[in-house]
Amino acid sequence: MDPIAKLISSRYQYLMTSADRIRSLINRLARIDAAGGWVDNLNPAQSAALDYLARANRFSRAPSHVAEFLGTTRGTMSQTLKALARKGYIREDRRSGDQRAIFYTLTETGKSITQTPSEIGTVLAALDQSQASTLETALDATLRKALHVRAGRAFGQCKTCIFHSARPDHGYCALLDLPLQPGDSHLICVEHKAPSDDTS
Repeated sequence: MDPIAKLISSRYQYLMTSADRIRSLINRLARIDAAGGWVDNLNPAQSAALDYLARANRFSRAPSHVAEFLGTTRGTMSQTLKALARKGYIREDRRSGDQRAIFYTLTETGKSITQTPSEIGTVLAALDQSQASTLETALDATLRKALHVRAGRAFGQCKTCIFHSARPDHGYCALLDLPLQPGDSHLICVEHKAPSDDTS
């Protein structure tokens, strides 16, 4: 192998090793975080569903939305949500005029559980601003590319959506043609589309 080809090959192997290392670190952190999901009488899947519902707006709390965000099947998520309802962490509601449209809302007990700091969350909160910003940017870009490959939805924060309109009150959703409620702009939405996304 000539020197240039050897250098290119060596560089490629380094990049692959670095990518594998990063993936391994992400996976291990995810497993540690999931292990911390055994809280009270909750398993990690139930804790993850609660965490999503606490951060999702009122348009994004259907069983199918929770399943898509967490990358599981609707059937599996349906059982998880029913278990959470039985335990008193969430309640099942139906949209007026459509009894088939189910969505879930956290009870006060559920809200209390989601406000308990996790081990990983505590560690991340201790990072300096520069580290946290760099990590967030890199992970966000990686997630977006992975979702693009899988044709998945972003579930981004409302205020960063192309359809969000800032107003003196609490903002407005141009897609749904509805005024936003207090706090909605900071929640994640199933209909989110970033300004850079292709809207054609």
